[in-house]
Amino acid sequence: MLHIRDAVISDLPSILKIYNYAVKNLAATFDIEEKTLEERLEWFNQHRGKYPLIVAELDGRVVGYCCLSSFRDKAAYSRSAELSIYIDPEHWSQGIGSELMREILRRAKKLEYHTIIAGITADNEASIRLHRKFGFELAGCFKEVGFKFDRWHDVHFYQLVIEAN
Repeated sequence: MLHIRDAVISDLPSILKIYNYAVKNLAATFDIEEKTLEERLEWFNQHRGKYPLIVAELDGRVVGYCCLSSFRDKAAYSRSAELSIYIDPEHWSQGIGSELMREILRRAKKLEYHTIIAGITADNEASIRLHRKFGFELAGCFKEVGFKFDRWHDVHFYQLVIEAN
């Protein structure tokens, strides 16, 4: 049974494995070198309170994660956040992304965010479908901003304005 919960430090190796798969094989992230456990620990420690980090656990194994991060550093952006979501490739197309999305958006509303932003590589159709399913709309496109796997990639920015309570 799938369980969505707050990430804990012991989840970090699984989170790292999922992320490094994306680094090596996907244009879903523009990191080009795998992250170390120490680097991901620093990232992990930034996700508390206002910036939740949640995991999807299936049969005792972390199979995906989702988080909110600072959109920009300036104070006027404090009620906006950037969303990231990654799923273990062995568990793609099983509804895990939807469960993570549902929970992170519930938390975003509770934390009184107004806007959630997602930067999605233009050819990542699965992620685009997921975000659209939850009401995200295309806000714009930055053309050829990431060079990975010997080609340029566009990034589409999707935005969800959260309804007030």
